[in-house]
Amino acid sequence: MTTFRELGVVPEIADALQAEGIVEAFPIQELALPIALGGHDIIGQARTGTGKTLAFGAALLQRIEHGGKKPQALVVAPTRELALQVTDDLLVAGGKLGTRVLSVYGGRAYEPQIDALREGVDVVVGTPGRLLDLVKQKHLDLSQVGVLVLDEADRMLDLGFLPDIERIIDRIPAQRQTMMFSATMPGEIVALSRRYLTRPTNVRAESHAESDATPQVVQHVFQAHQMDKPEMLARLLQAEGRGLTMIFCQTKRACDRVAADLAQRGFDAAAVHGDLGQSQRERALRAFRNGKIGVLVATDVAARGLDVDDVTHVVNYECPDSADTYVHRIGRTGRAGKEGVAVTLIDWADLTRWKLINSTLDLPFAAPEETYSTSPHFFEALGIPEGTKGTLPKEHRHERAGLDAEELEDIGETGKVRSTARREERERPRPRRRKRARTRTRGGKPIEGKATESGAAASADGASDNVVDAVATERKRSRTRRRTRAGQPAADTTEATQTA
Repeated sequence: MTTFRELGVVPEIADALQAEGIVEAFPIQELALPIALGGHDIIGQARTGTGKTLAFGAALLQRIEHGGKKPQALVVAPTRELALQVTDDLLVAGGKLGTRVLSVYGGRAYEPQIDALREGVDVVVGTPGRLLDLVKQKHLDLSQVGVLVLDEADRMLDLGFLPDIERIIDRIPAQRQTMMFSATMPGEIVALSRRYLTRPTNVRAESHAESDATPQVVQHVFQAHQMDKPEMLARLLQAEGRGLTMIFCQTKRACDRVAADLAQRGFDAAAVHGDLGQSQRERALRAFRNGKIGVLVATDVAARGLDVDDVTHVVNYECPDSADTYVHRIGRTGRAGKEGVAVTLIDWADLTRWKLINSTLDLPFAAPEETYSTSPHFFEALGIPEGTKGTLPKEHRHERAGLDAEELEDIGETGKVRSTARREERERPRPRRRKRARTRTRGGKPIEGKATESGAAASADGASDNVVDAVATERKRSRTRRRTRAGQPAADTTEATQTA
């Protein structure tokens, strides 16, 4: 393997990486770094978890000027989690250079980000929406950006960020270095590269014949019944050698349901999805990274950008919607050359969709075996001890600190604060209006007589301060109802009958 020093990385960056135990470069880094250090545009393609961040990060830090007011480099990421991950990696690699890296994304208060931009930053890492907001408010000046990185470009395409990316690029000087990294290369991404990159070098870290699915991950696919999945999951989480585990669901409601069920069974679990506040999401991710919880239940919002070395198992509780989603999900384990286990539970209704994914990735699971929580082959394949039940034994509960041990940070959430203010405004009691005294008029003049007298009397008695109401009450009292029969008063009819 080639070291970072041998690839031409300056000693300050190489020493900072070595302090973190990173000495030898991965294939994508070995291929991309010499080209990036030379200032050339790059289109990098490699599987998730192969070190794409340092492939552009080390070159970016080495090529920019430090200490200026305006940012010299911009990294655009599709999700908040990925932006945070890239920021952390750049801070580690540029620690000895004194690099100032700022992450900007939605959900957090604007003020700290604006203050940091005023003081001056070297690198900005952000999501498209918040980047454009800061540019339009004239807090972020991109006129000095010399290095642009588009990370996970295919994911940004999936999320509909392509127009925003084009608006951002139009505000950056044409004389720049552009690096684009992506796990897949759909046609729209190829067209984007032709439009905005100058004579780019294509870098692919694996051979074209190699499967897109992560090879260092042992994959299992079972056909499971929807009602039996909770029991299967609880027993799976008691497999031998099981460390940090990520469970993926299709919907936010399913995430909450699965996390609550696991907590009831004795597991330290937390959910991460778009309906949670940003501070709650960050707390759950920190607790997972720090090992305070052992299970993270997530939607695909966390399928990218979450780089945790010790994830041993990934469970697709529900069938992913595409082959790309499957690849990115199972790529959360088996990272940085380590081995991992991926388990996919396919419901009967999802068999057709799974067969498409299976054929696209050329996997050997076209007909998953029908499996239940008591099936012997299920226990054997995953190394689950014999006799394991669907509830964690009491002696093994609370072995981790739990989610509550991680502090909930006050980040001045933008959306949540506004919604809370509106709700409080709606719920605040309002003062009762005093009734206005109304005078009935005809032809612009007050009505004389009983109406006025009745209104005055009613107002004096305190029964009503409304003249019209008083008049209506008086009329109602004076009204006489008569019974009729066949159009004649009932009394007359009775007399006529008696006479006859």
